[in-house]
Amino acid sequence: MSTETTNPKRKKALTMIASVVVLSAASYAAYYTLVAKHFEHTDNAYVQANVVQITPQVSGTVLAINADDTDVVKAGQVLVKLDSADAQVALDQAEAQLAQTVREVRILFANNASLLSQVQVRQADVSRAQSEINKVQDDVSRRAPLVASGAVGKEEFSHAQAQLLSARSAFAATEAALLAAREQLASNQSLTEGTSVAQHPNVARAAARVREAFLSLKRVTLLAPVTGYVAKRSVQVGQRVQAGAPLMTVVALDQPWVDANFKESQLQHVRIGQPVTMTADVYGQKVVFHGKVGGLGAGTGAAFSLLPAQNATGNWIKIVQRVPVRVLLQADEVKAHPLRVGLSMDVEVDVTQQDGAVLAQTPRDKAVAFTGVFDNLQGDADQVVSNIISSNLGRTVPAHGVSKGG
Repeated sequence: MSTETTNPKRKKALTMIASVVVLSAASYAAYYTLVAKHFEHTDNAYVQANVVQITPQVSGTVLAINADDTDVVKAGQVLVKLDSADAQVALDQAEAQLAQTVREVRILFANNASLLSQVQVRQADVSRAQSEINKVQDDVSRRAPLVASGAVGKEEFSHAQAQLLSARSAFAATEAALLAAREQLASNQSLTEGTSVAQHPNVARAAARVREAFLSLKRVTLLAPVTGYVAKRSVQVGQRVQAGAPLMTVVALDQPWVDANFKESQLQHVRIGQPVTMTADVYGQKVVFHGKVGGLGAGTGAAFSLLPAQNATGNWIKIVQRVPVRVLLQADEVKAHPLRVGLSMDVEVDVTQQDGAVLAQTPRDKAVAFTGVFDNLQGDADQVVSNIISSNLGRTVPAHGVSKGG
């Protein structure tokens, strides 16, 4: 074949290839300008949810396990029961101590009235002693002028003076007794003033022990704090568990989210509130989840790792870092197609809107998670304490310690 016939064909082929390349480049440029640059995509994304670890607050022996892996549990449902014998004994002792303390404090208040009566008796003794001194003093005063004239003998006058000394000694003794009685009353009142039997510090201390023992008894029954699914059960019947030991976890799958780990070079246009579309490997491309950017991480994953990189030493190779971006899911879509913790997701963020913030600007105004399962424990403990105090009060004793009788 001659060169004349080959070169035109080759030239034509090269022209066609060049045209295809130029057309492809133009098409990609148009696609990037009109579509691609408005989206950021990553497949380094995984489903997350609140994973609640079930740990006992008291030590004990496991008697029953009411939930196993993959079981669904409702908030407040009993998961594990521990032996309650020791806790019951401790509560009985605390209740008996509280009852005894209430009765002892009642004695303190009753003593106020008794000591007040003693003070009044001593005051009467002082008054009598003072009257006796006045009487004897009058006798001595009448006899003193008569001694010189002989109308009153010296012996009689000396006897009158001796009676005066005796009366004064008796008066001093009654004054000392009155002072002692007042000190005893003041001492006892210092233990009771400004309070009542039910609010006395000794009673409050004993009541606190009852509440502590009551809560310990209730805590031998481990409840599910949230609704979810049981995972990682490690507890066994008959096992002796310590406070804080992990027994199982409850995963709340009703409000999951996605942590999408974008490269740092992809975050230039990512903002809070931007719309997101996602697909999960478990459902394939047919099921599309929708959500929005809920927040951007305060640091890269490497910064919060167990062993963060030490780039200031040795040889250094730059590694592109990734920042976790939290994506909030729509509840109705999650309910229709449940997700599980750790599932892979393909995430695509529409970055067209740029009016959102890069980081959160206002503090959260409500709790991230909340449980009311344990709300009644303190109220029940207070009711037990109130019943014990009421049943041991007997007569009504006011705050100032003077019994009214009943």
